[in-house]
Amino acid sequence: MNINPSIFKAYDIRGIYPQDLNEDNISQIVSAIYTFYTHELKKDPVTIVLSRDMRVSSPVLHDKTKEILVSLGAHVLDIGICPTTTYYFSILNRKADCGIQISASHNPKEYNGLKIVKRVGDRIVKIAQGIGMETVKEMVLAGNSLPKRRGGTVEDIQNAVEQEIAASIQAVKPNNIKKFKIVADAANAMGAVYLEELFNKIPADLIRMNFTLDGTFPAHQADPLQFKLFKDLQQRALAEKADLGIMPDGDGDRIFFVNEKAEIIPATLITALVTGELLRNSPGDRILVDIRYTRNVSTVVEKLGGKMSISKVGHALITDQLNREKGIFAGESSGHYYFRDTGGAESAVRVILHVLNVMSREMKPLSEILKQYHNSIESGETNFKLPEGMAAQQITDEIIKDHPDGKVDTLDGIAVSFPAWRFSIRSSNTEPLLRLNVEGETQELVDGKVKELTDKIISCGAEVV
Repeated sequence: MNINPSIFKAYDIRGIYPQDLNEDNISQIVSAIYTFYTHELKKDPVTIVLSRDMRVSSPVLHDKTKEILVSLGAHVLDIGICPTTTYYFSILNRKADCGIQISASHNPKEYNGLKIVKRVGDRIVKIAQGIGMETVKEMVLAGNSLPKRRGGTVEDIQNAVEQEIAASIQAVKPNNIKKFKIVADAANAMGAVYLEELFNKIPADLIRMNFTLDGTFPAHQADPLQFKLFKDLQQRALAEKADLGIMPDGDGDRIFFVNEKAEIIPATLITALVTGELLRNSPGDRILVDIRYTRNVSTVVEKLGGKMSISKVGHALITDQLNREKGIFAGESSGHYYFRDTGGAESAVRVILHVLNVMSREMKPLSEILKQYHNSIESGETNFKLPEGMAAQQITDEIIKDHPDGKVDTLDGIAVSFPAWRFSIRSSNTEPLLRLNVEGETQELVDGKVKELTDKIISCGAEVV
């Protein structure tokens, strides 16, 4: 059976339904994944959590996946339609060996995919590029599979989301949360599931936008990194005089907020706020941030006596590093937030609880609360397309020559730091693009450096996209 090799992405398996992924070829894909798990975990059969999102093609792919797993002898824990965070939680909570989730996150409606994860003790290990995905790809394309033997079992689990919410509340221990007015735009996607359950458990005047699950995304794409999609949420938040606005992504593992002025809050400020909460209770612990922006968080970490590590960009890589370095929390500028005691995986619910906890304690508008963390201005990302045949390093080498006084970090592309500002340039893990981010003490400084670096990159032959 022909399978398109391009479906094997940096962090998951993803393609268009039914051209790339369908009821026929998913059998070969799932059989090879299961075989990979038995080799990795050195056991057979394995206990595997199965989950799906609300996409139109997800039910049929979910059912076919379950059928194949049972035919291979797996013990399937079927948690049904759940956010990605619940999927990760359930693997740990149920002490399952591994998992498969049918989802394509924030991608347009035509897409679907598989997120594959194994558990090692109390750690979640996301199968990704450099963490097993190459082996999975090789096995799938070669048609590697254990013989079918029946004998598998299925346990239907109805309350996985409720269990995740209860565990999150127990972990954060919110104290006397006030009944804030909150507008949430779930984009007809999986964030609606955990938001509904969470606000059944804690006080809120919740104003729901696009909470009906619909894999055609009738309101808008479920991608909060496209800031133009915040328009409806911002207008509603202002009209309702809301204290807070919330926008999750398609599968519920990323989350963004708007304040009482309906301004989009940079993810690093939320990272700084949660960092402050955690380090006050656990001084000396380690926090991780991705290489794009570091200054706002590093100020808090230094003030509270913590340690900070910088990671490559990418949720699987950050989970891996957080676990290896035994950090307690990581924040990524794309809106992923990770906790050590969730196996290094994301928990949007915990972040919401921390934000509401601080708002309840301080009894100030969120914009006022976050001023103490806003020590650096961030540019937002500028993307460049390179001419065919040009390597990213040709450009980064030129730029390093232009900045001889900067401190250079080559962890992921280049990051160059100065006392008053910093920039990073890296290749995208998911698209053929070069990405520029700049941060600094003032807007004028940041704008000037963005122009200077953009002009240089264009002079090397790239173009802004």
